[in-house]
Amino acid sequence: MPKNFIQDIKKIKKNLVEKRTEQVKIADIDAKFDSLYRPSRENQRDNNGSKYGLWFVALIAMVFLFFAVSFLFSGAKITVNPKTLDLSIDDSFVATKNSSADNLPFDLVVISGDDSKQVQGGEEKDTSENAKGTVILYNAFNTSAQNLDINTRLEGSNGKIYKTKTKITIPGISSSGTPGSVEVEIYASEGGEAYNSGPLDFTVFGFKGTAKYSKIYARSKGDITGGFKGKIRQVSEVEKINAINELKVSLKDKLLKKASDQIPGGYILFKDAIFVETDNGTVENASEDGMVSVKLEGTFYGFLFDEKKLTKRIVESNIEKYKDDDVFIPNLRNFNFVLNNRENVSFNDVNEINFNLSGTSKIVWNIDTEKLVGDVLGKNKKDFNQVLVQYPSIDSAEVIVKPVWRTTFPDKLNDIKVVVNYPQ
Repeated sequence: MPKNFIQDIKKIKKNLVEKRTEQVKIADIDAKFDSLYRPSRENQRDNNGSKYGLWFVALIAMVFLFFAVSFLFSGAKITVNPKTLDLSIDDSFVATKNSSADNLPFDLVVISGDDSKQVQGGEEKDTSENAKGTVILYNAFNTSAQNLDINTRLEGSNGKIYKTKTKITIPGISSSGTPGSVEVEIYASEGGEAYNSGPLDFTVFGFKGTAKYSKIYARSKGDITGGFKGKIRQVSEVEKINAINELKVSLKDKLLKKASDQIPGGYILFKDAIFVETDNGTVENASEDGMVSVKLEGTFYGFLFDEKKLTKRIVESNIEKYKDDDVFIPNLRNFNFVLNNRENVSFNDVNEINFNLSGTSKIVWNIDTEKLVGDVLGKNKKDFNQVLVQYPSIDSAEVIVKPVWRTTFPDKLNDIKVVVNYPQ
């Protein structure tokens, strides 16, 4: 063979070997690249399975969490509308003091006090004022009542003479042996500070030398004050009248506030069932700047009623065949009260009153919410209407049970709330 031909064959062979080697190297590089950056199909299948499993677990967890939160906030709310009846009255009633029978009872609130006001004084004039006070007269003589006229003279243990301001009757000794007693205001027989005194004992001056003298007696209730004799700056009649009119208003408010603080719960003091009796007012000594004090003393009387007993009496006269249900009248204390025959009522010895009461409101039935909760506890919602049949005091009601798919009421008292729409 020619030499050139053999050399050409060697070159071709060498070229083929080099190309083959390059192909092998490229194949190795591709394989390594695929193993590092391209997951195999088997790995892809494993990864997809793991991904679906995680989504399934998350879904189950969310469902569980939803139900857990739902039951955490579970409960029931019952909204109740009570039975009501329109009420409009303008009726007369009779009440007896401290009655324990079937009669309508009342209590009498009695509070005394005073108020004063400064006014500009005028010229000085001689003035005499009688001391005043209150005493309790006792009858330990016999079981018969003892009458005493107005201005009956009482001799104090200080040797001074005082007089009663009104005619009185002292009850006799009771069956238990307790002396009868009555309260009355007194005043000194003369003006001046000499009649002012602390508590005193008294005898009836007119009974001196008789068996009644030591058996019918009196004791003062507090101090005897107000006696004065000397010069005092005068106040014009117009200024005095204006001052006294202002004091009547302020004294009434003052005594009403004091009385209201003492009224027990469940009792009513109507705004028109209060009365204040006052004296004529006194003018006291002027201060250094010429201002004179006008003083007014008075006694507050208020008729107090048990709200439930008064409500029952009103309802009995307005509902035929009343069954003694548990009811109330929302704004009863705002009704108009008028004391009939006011001029014939003596607050010191009143035992029975006749009054008129008028107003417009509703009679509302009370709902025993604790009993209602106990009756629905753990019951099926569809049985609620059967429970309501046992409550004639309920006009209508609606129930919300959470969660919404729950078919029974909770079995715990605290998980059931009752709201009653009582009218105002």
